[in-house]
Amino acid sequence: MISIDDITKRLEEKGKQDIIPQITNAYTLASVAHDGIYRESGEPYITHPLNVCKNLLDMEIYDANTLSAALLHDVVEDTNISLFDISTFINQDTAMLVDGVTKISRLNFSNKENQNLANTRKIINGLNKDVRIIIIKLADRLHNMNTLEFKRREKQIENAEETLQLFVPLAISIGAHTLKNELEDLSLMYLEPDEYKKIEEQKLKLYQEFGPKIREMSSMIDEILNNKNIPHHIKYRTRNIYDTYKKLLKGYKMENIYDLYYLKVIVDTIDNCYLTLCSIHSMYPPINSRFKDYIYNPKTNFYQSLHTTVSYDDKIIKAKIRTKEMDHIAAYGVSGFWNIPNGKTIEETQEEIRKRSGFAKKLFEIDQHTEDNRTFYDAIKEEVLIDHVYPYTESGEIIELPKGSTIIDFAFEVNPDLAEHMTGALVNGKEVPFNYKVQNHDTIQIIAKGIPDRTNWEEFAYNMSTKLKIKEKESK
Repeated sequence: MISIDDITKRLEEKGKQDIIPQITNAYTLASVAHDGIYRESGEPYITHPLNVCKNLLDMEIYDANTLSAALLHDVVEDTNISLFDISTFINQDTAMLVDGVTKISRLNFSNKENQNLANTRKIINGLNKDVRIIIIKLADRLHNMNTLEFKRREKQIENAEETLQLFVPLAISIGAHTLKNELEDLSLMYLEPDEYKKIEEQKLKLYQEFGPKIREMSSMIDEILNNKNIPHHIKYRTRNIYDTYKKLLKGYKMENIYDLYYLKVIVDTIDNCYLTLCSIHSMYPPINSRFKDYIYNPKTNFYQSLHTTVSYDDKIIKAKIRTKEMDHIAAYGVSGFWNIPNGKTIEETQEEIRKRSGFAKKLFEIDQHTEDNRTFYDAIKEEVLIDHVYPYTESGEIIELPKGSTIIDFAFEVNPDLAEHMTGALVNGKEVPFNYKVQNHDTIQIIAKGIPDRTNWEEFAYNMSTKLKIKEKESK
């Protein structure tokens, strides 16, 4: 069973002795608050906040206030400890974070649904208030999902569905792909246990056939990179079970999922990412249509990497090439920013995240245009918590849009003032109608010459936020 000694030992190993006194104080307050309370597993309740704190350490988060808030995240909701007590005993910043992850009391609402909608809005808006709030909530949900076996079946299904609908998209939005994969697989394990086990067994069987090729290719890349004195580390990776499950639902056969297994090559610099790419292409014929450069065209959730797919001895093998910093951000998202030396404070880092994150910008926009919680949640569900496409402007800027978005949505996302005067659009050099559905990697040019015909614009728009903008423009 985890203890505070396990937490302090981890901090000592990382040279973070200076924050141990605050963490110990937070633990003392939490252990007193939860004294005599037990989880359904039979363990003392304090093991839960300790595990949430451990999950944050696994993400290499060493911010004292974030870790303190993890230890105290349930005390206001479940005990007599108040935010004022936390502010007094620890500090105001920790109290603010605890407030961000604390559910709004049922007493403020006429029914449970309205309470749930308000709490969902509060959690999601945590990104624009303080991104650490969402990171704590994800660490909390991860431990709850890892101990879901002790819940009754109805609660297991409810928690698994909520995880897929809310917490997985939140993990994706901040670029935390390792968390996303873990939460997805844990959810599927309870929602479709037979399918989960079947896929797990099939993947293991396929690896016995596919593994030798992966290992051979890894050994050859290792040799050539050593000869070129490029510091590197190569790992074998596999698609998580839930992603594989979704592919199978679309009609794929498991043996035909080309990136079911892939190589991940970690190097020291961006220059060496490209030298490694050249080295791989010099040995194996690349499949050009499957090459992606996310280093100089990063995704809006900060993901950076080179993706290439090559042919090797009648097998199609994918490789991802990135630096150690990119790999950490790919795994744990924006939480990784605090561990990359850049001379910025947490506040400055958070401001950079709000400015660069497509999710944060869209969230702020929807929050500004919607008053009631139901409309807010519906808009978020339709535009943010779903699959996205990534087209480009004519200048090469990548734009994140919900899958199903049209030219109208693209125009209002890029520049609402220009969109108002739009008379046409070119996609990859060809003229398209305004209801054209935008695809991944489309390059789109908005034309604003002459008098616009706004007939059916609202009907052609896919996104609720676009419809609201059009209505606002018409009302002026």
